[in-house]
Amino acid sequence: DEGSGRAMSYENMSMTTNLSASGRGDQAGPVAFAGVILVMVGLFHAIQGLVALLSDNFYAVAGDYVFRFDLTTWGWIHLLLGLLVLAAGAGLFFGATWARTVAVIAACVSMLGNFAWLPNYPVWGLTLIALDVFIIWAVIVHGRAFVDE
Repeated sequence: DEGSGRAMSYENMSMTTNLSASGRGDQAGPVAFAGVILVMVGLFHAIQGLVALLSDNFYAVAGDYVFRFDLTTWGWIHLLLGLLVLAAGAGLFFGATWARTVAVIAACVSMLGNFAWLPNYPVWGLTLIALDVFIIWAVIVHGRAFVDE
C-alpha cells in the first residue's frame, strides 16, 4: 500500500536516539549501567553499616582473622565507604574525567573493604566484589565514550 502514503519505511518510523551521532556511541551504555550499579553498591554498603551499628546480633563474628574489628567499627567503615561509593557513582553521570577516576578508586576501595568483610558475610561480600569488578571494567574500557569531549 505504498502508493497511498500509508506505508512508512523503517527509518521514518524509528523513534530511537542515535547515540553514535552524538559522539557517545554504543559504549555509553556500560558506563551508565556501571554508574547505577556504583550508586547501588554505595547504598548496599551504607545499609550494611547501619545494620552493623544498630544490631549486634545480625552478623556472625569472625574468629581469628587479620582484619578483626568489632561490629561498631565495621558499621562506621561500611557507612563511610557507602557514602564515598555512592558519591562516585553519582559523579559518573556528569561525564567528567575526574568522576571516572574517582569511580575506579571507589570501586577498588569497595573491593578491599568487602574482602576484609568476607569472614562476617562471605556470599554478600563476594557478590559486591563481583559488581565492583564489573564497574572497574566498564569505566576503564568504555569510559571515554561517556565523556563529552
